[in-house]
Amino acid sequence: MTTSPTPPPGRPHRMPGDGWVECGCGSRHWGLNGAAGLLAWRLDAAGDVEIALQHRAEWSHHGGTWGLPGGAIADGETPIEGGLREAAEEAGISPNSLELSATRVLQHPDWSYTTIVARADPEAEVRATDAESLEVRWASLREITGDDGLPLLPAFGAARPELRQMLGRVVLVVDSANVVGSVPDGWWRDRAGATERLRDHLRTVRTEGLAGDVVGLAGSRWFPEIHLVTEGDARGVPSAGGVRVHEAGGSGDDAIVDVAAELAVGPTVPDAGFTRVIVATADRGLAERCRQIGAGVIGPRAVRGR
Repeated sequence: MTTSPTPPPGRPHRMPGDGWVECGCGSRHWGLNGAAGLLAWRLDAAGDVEIALQHRAEWSHHGGTWGLPGGAIADGETPIEGGLREAAEEAGISPNSLELSATRVLQHPDWSYTTIVARADPEAEVRATDAESLEVRWASLREITGDDGLPLLPAFGAARPELRQMLGRVVLVVDSANVVGSVPDGWWRDRAGATERLRDHLRTVRTEGLAGDVVGLAGSRWFPEIHLVTEGDARGVPSAGGVRVHEAGGSGDDAIVDVAAELAVGPTVPDAGFTRVIVATADRGLAERCRQIGAGVIGPRAVRGR
């Protein structure tokens, strides 16, 4: 960990999008296009969760408190792009060391703040890389949840209970036969081709995410790890684009339950480091079997979008 010097007052704006917004809520907020920050978390050697925290420079807004690295979204950036850029600039966090899992959006009348939740590699390093930080380091959950913990940025402190429930991942297991068959688009003429189209569509689900209320979790969007289980004439469709394909050797339903059970490792919701397995199917019998092993269930429309 390193420390940074205090810059002179009146630091000029450095990026298009820097500036204060006079919000209809009666307060002013930093970021003409809104702002975004990164909640990067990892498991230490003992399996406990640590979060990358920034000790804010004394001259900054709420200086001396601890919060997440982040800042104003630049012109033309998405909130995720802006938050990752700010975290790299302020805390030396490489986007290549992160696995995006979720976002949380705090919406004001004229401004918004997006928290990006991502799991970091165990070896990921953080450090103060500009003058906006006194220090950047990995902190234990106890340091941000205990009564005698670090003094937190007020907005981070207010969001802490919900963010605490977002320190995990979502795994989506898709019943390809059921989801493909949910739309009468001629899939029966070429089951393998229809399954390939579903696989390619699921890549969009991975990048655009599923709403928090769809997967039954806090936050705005979740970006799942995706597994597609195929059977029968759909066998032979390869994995691609971050979608892993599993071929059922026999019963497709049995294979889906086995894959879901294998992936449901680690703590359960809402313990930090949890894995939430969601199965996409409209098969009632399969859905009940999945619930019995602790998986959630969503219908085909949730992943097909129609």
